[in-house]
Amino acid sequence: MKEFLTQHQSVIKGVLSGFDRVRFRGTIRWLATLHGMGSFLGTIRILMTQFRSWATEITTCVKQDAVQVAEHAGRPVIYLASSSRRKEFIAMEIAEQDGIRDGLICVITCVEPCHTFSVGPSGERKKLELRHGPGKCLHQYFYFLDPQFGLMHLRMQTWLPLTINICINGREWLANQLRTAGIGFRKRDNCFVHVDDVAAAQNLLDQQLQTNWSSVFNSLLLKVQPGFKTLFPRPLDYYWSADETEWATDVMFDSPKSLAAIYPNLVKHAVTQFDTVDVMRFLGRRVGERVHHRFEGDVITTLKTREEGTRVKHDLNGNSIKMYDKEGSDLRVETTINHSRDMKVFRTKENDPDGPMTWQRLRKGVADLHRRATISQQANERYLDSLAAVENTEPLKKTISGVCRPATLNGRRVRPLSPLSPDDSKLLESVARSEFRLNGFRNRDLRSILYGAKPSCAAELKRQASRITRQIRLLRAHGLVRKVTGSQRYQLTSKGQKTITAILAAQNASTKQLTQLAV
Repeated sequence: MKEFLTQHQSVIKGVLSGFDRVRFRGTIRWLATLHGMGSFLGTIRILMTQFRSWATEITTCVKQDAVQVAEHAGRPVIYLASSSRRKEFIAMEIAEQDGIRDGLICVITCVEPCHTFSVGPSGERKKLELRHGPGKCLHQYFYFLDPQFGLMHLRMQTWLPLTINICINGREWLANQLRTAGIGFRKRDNCFVHVDDVAAAQNLLDQQLQTNWSSVFNSLLLKVQPGFKTLFPRPLDYYWSADETEWATDVMFDSPKSLAAIYPNLVKHAVTQFDTVDVMRFLGRRVGERVHHRFEGDVITTLKTREEGTRVKHDLNGNSIKMYDKEGSDLRVETTINHSRDMKVFRTKENDPDGPMTWQRLRKGVADLHRRATISQQANERYLDSLAAVENTEPLKKTISGVCRPATLNGRRVRPLSPLSPDDSKLLESVARSEFRLNGFRNRDLRSILYGAKPSCAAELKRQASRITRQIRLLRAHGLVRKVTGSQRYQLTSKGQKTITAILAAQNASTKQLTQLAV
């Protein structure tokens, strides 16, 4: 990202990175599975014949609590016959009409699909059995204008297992933080086009990660369900997880004209140049050759032009990274994580909190939310890094002139590069491969690309490795690659990325394209 910002620093006002939309999920873990619910029913001595009446009584209490909360606040309860209506728009209209600036706006209810429990006859065992599967029940949406989070809502499933969803917007939250701190800003939709103190705003976004989510959500639960503590014969608690997170990096340009001047080329590059390996790399997946061959998911890139701008989106197994122009002058790169199990976090095992720390699968639980934010930020930065070479307006002659002259490394002279020769061209193309951008490459990685299968003769293998060493020295002398400290790996430098991208683009351009550029 640093290279991209440096390249366009004259027209960039600042950068903000943090949460956009986040959907949290509250689950009573004992009641979340068929086995768990059966165990709980046995513990409180509820028979299968009693299940429906017991569950109906709980649902009735949940509904009554919602009505009482709304009546106490003097706010309406609205039933929607269709669940497809935009509930947020309805809530915002009510808030505007009634002049609501703080607290509960309304409660909206509708019947929606869910996963729930029921009891039915078992054909094999000739008795009633507990079932878990898709169904429908009434859901309650509590819309708030919260002094901390701004516009937000809590969605409550009224039939067991009483799943909760809480949706907040990090940009709405930041707006409240800025008002409290007395920092001026201009905000359109859910992005900022100007902030008086960008560094202070970023600090406030960073502070959002320090929130005690369980405490905040448990308090909110009791606001909408004050009778929850006595709802069950035994005390139960919710486990809070991040079901979906959107982490956005907004590059604020000084005008729509400045962004419009480069955005079409960024879109073209993202659509035509980013392949499966690139998207895997952006989202933190290992991209070695063996891993790539085992990969069985789908990477889908889509391009959509909407009223608010043009969006490029890359989907990978339910997670995605996308780029779009927001409100004319904001370039937004946003990572969305729905499925976190492809990612890793360094922690102890959940069932052994005092044990050694190892790399574990990233959980959805709020305990791993900080790590999820780190992964998302790194994804955004890798994406912007890959766009840094797109807008190189420097003439090709000037870009490559340095590598076409002799250079020195540690006092030893090396020859100039010949970018159009078959050997040098293949070398440059090899070191610029997508799988090497994240972790770099080794001597043996290049050897397998340039020479193919490993020779059976040890002397020939040694000769090939020696030649690769000389080629890497050549690239280092010209400043195209650097050695990774403490390893035998090498990575492209900023100069290398810019120079090799320009050379490969020129090689792949048609004579007609080059002629048009020369006119």
